[in-house]
Amino acid sequence: MNSFELNKVLGAILGCCLITLALNIAAGAIFAPQKPAKPGYAVAVKEEQQNAGSKGGEAQKPSEPIEALLANASADRGKQVARQCQACHTFEKGGPNRVGPNLWNIVGSPRGEDRGGFAFSDAMKKKGGKWTYDELNKFLTHPQGYIPGTKMTFAGLTRDSQRADVIAFLRTQSDNPLPLPKAAENKPAGGNQGGQAPASGAPQQQAPKAK
Repeated sequence: MNSFELNKVLGAILGCCLITLALNIAAGAIFAPQKPAKPGYAVAVKEEQQNAGSKGGEAQKPSEPIEALLANASADRGKQVARQCQACHTFEKGGPNRVGPNLWNIVGSPRGEDRGGFAFSDAMKKKGGKWTYDELNKFLTHPQGYIPGTKMTFAGLTRDSQRADVIAFLRTQSDNPLPLPKAAENKPAGGNQGGQAPASGAPQQQAPKAK
């Protein structure tokens, strides 16, 4: 092989290398990968889950009015649910305060006052007002969300029926229970509140006579 042919072969090899290098540079410029700011894997999260997480510290609103919920509430069921509160509260008359205050006669009582000298948080005192049925319903839904700064760290009762049952039970823990809201007084059959008898003036259906 003479020098001319050798130069042609070397030139062809060099040309292929230059073309390959040029293609590699062009491909890198077009398909350059973007490096993440932090190492890890991207996880797809549904929009409703993101919204729920962003509102974790906000007050959650009850889905139904307490008047409607109390119409089918049961104090007996509420007593069972309230057992999980006994680590922090007592319910009987003259019961001691624990981590939380004694809850005898709590329905309708002033908020953040008395309770045997219990040391309420400044947030609870500032809130003021009374523990009406509606206020108890909102507070038990999400205590920290409804009264930020309260000492009550319980996450809350998300089920409407459970809150209504607990409030119905709390109502019975009193010498003079607060009257029920009008909507709850006209509760349908099967929604007996803590075993109360129907009003004396309420009409009663009689069983049909056999013919």
